[in-house]
Amino acid sequence: MRKSFKYFDFIVAVFAASLLISNFAATKLIEFNLGSLGHIVTDGGAILFPVVYILNDVLTEVYGYKYARRAIWTGFVIMLLAVVCLTIVRYMPASPDYHDQAAFEAVLGFFPRIVFASLCAYLVGEFINAYALAKLKIKTKGKKLWLRLIGSTLIGEFFDSLVFCLVAFGGIIGASDMVNYILVGWLFKTGYEIVVLPITYRVINYLKRKEGVDAYDNKTDFTPLSTSI
Repeated sequence: MRKSFKYFDFIVAVFAASLLISNFAATKLIEFNLGSLGHIVTDGGAILFPVVYILNDVLTEVYGYKYARRAIWTGFVIMLLAVVCLTIVRYMPASPDYHDQAAFEAVLGFFPRIVFASLCAYLVGEFINAYALAKLKIKTKGKKLWLRLIGSTLIGEFFDSLVFCLVAFGGIIGASDMVNYILVGWLFKTGYEIVVLPITYRVINYLKRKEGVDAYDNKTDFTPLSTSI
């Protein structure tokens, strides 16, 4: 019988909201000019998107891979609803009193490509991250949490950044900027997790204590398309 958890639904809601908001923010490319040191290219999604990986770590570490998988697919469905809705709205006739159609299309007209790139990268990165964390937990017998969190994020975020940058901005930015974009995104998101590691530790320990669970995926079916829980 499936156990009822007090905080699981709330974490999934924040997880999905963070994914949605970060994709809106990702429609803006950001560049920091460092003078003689060059420049850093990233996007607005980098501000919040690392939270999605942090919450994935929390879900996998506390509740197990099966629950993290459910959260991943929940976020995926919400993003699909967003892109379908915005695409329909974009092509519906504008009222004569509405004078911002060009601005709407300039920002949200690019949103479908951003979402497609994000969903591809998201599914690849999130499932790799959850799988790596679950397997490392078994291998380390639940010890060295810091190593498991950072290690799984390094792997998951690398593939996430690689897929997202190539799909979202391939043909739009040059090769050198693309490499810069991928590396900066990967290192920034991983560094983000390292900085907030003390907070992640506290959240994980609090949830394990309050929920009365510390899942180990010894017999878990890691198939991403499985719906079992």
